[in-house]
Amino acid sequence: MSHSVSRPRRSVLYVPATNEKALAKLASLACDAVILDLEDAVLPQEKVAARQRLGQFLTQRPASKREYIVRINALSSEWGADDLAAASAWNVDGVLLPKVATPRDILEAGDVLDDNDAPDEMKLWAMVETPRALINIGAIAELGRDPASRLACLVAGTNDIVKETGVLMTPDRRYLMPWLMQMVLAARAGGLDMLDGVSNDFRDLDAFVSDCAEASAMGFDGKTVIHPAQIEGANAAFSPSVEALAEARAVADAFALPENASRGVISLGGKMVERLHLVQAEKVLARAAMIAEMTGDEK
Repeated sequence: MSHSVSRPRRSVLYVPATNEKALAKLASLACDAVILDLEDAVLPQEKVAARQRLGQFLTQRPASKREYIVRINALSSEWGADDLAAASAWNVDGVLLPKVATPRDILEAGDVLDDNDAPDEMKLWAMVETPRALINIGAIAELGRDPASRLACLVAGTNDIVKETGVLMTPDRRYLMPWLMQMVLAARAGGLDMLDGVSNDFRDLDAFVSDCAEASAMGFDGKTVIHPAQIEGANAAFSPSVEALAEARAVADAFALPENASRGVISLGGKMVERLHLVQAEKVLARAAMIAEMTGDEK
């Protein structure tokens, strides 16, 4: 299955469900999606109250082209089942499942959404943050081929991977690289989006921009961020560059010429260009158009 063009997910901002000030600022931010977090960002004694307040916030959520995703607590926890049941009725685009280990975790969550009559448009996202998830990543991502599974996106949980494996986190992420590339490969096989993990030092924007450039080159679709200051860098890194757009337009224009209508291969600028390059060019142009449409009405 080839990776189709999905809605932009260049910058995906984690926001604690308990942070009312941050929730109030969302309308002014330029992130493509928001993850409203009921899990790591909420203390155990605040879990139930956070769920209630988040439900109230979502009833007043303004119309937006941005995606709103709720990260629930693990279904194995004392709060997870109630989180998922509540989210089924909320005005959100998806539910992010933490601590996913096997495809069954996705399927069981999807069954709950189905049983609660959640709209088909409500998707499931899955955190890849445990050794078992890494071992089973191919089977998990394979669910992306079945629309009934609702699975639409995978999210790298790099902090938890480091904690669970003991691997050293270096500035260049050299020891994580094999696993990150495996995530991208699996996501592509399943036709899913793949988001990179967070950069913890939100004050070091130069390092963040470098992380984003590397992730984009690796094939990630976007990056999860923890501070509004990181949004601009992520949006820039995961948007088609001026050069990429110019090249894509040149390829599309060349194949649109009448003399090339029946040709599988043409010469363009001294290079051999095949129809597969046209498919790639069309995806770049479609992504740019979707970004322009999304950002036309809001920051």
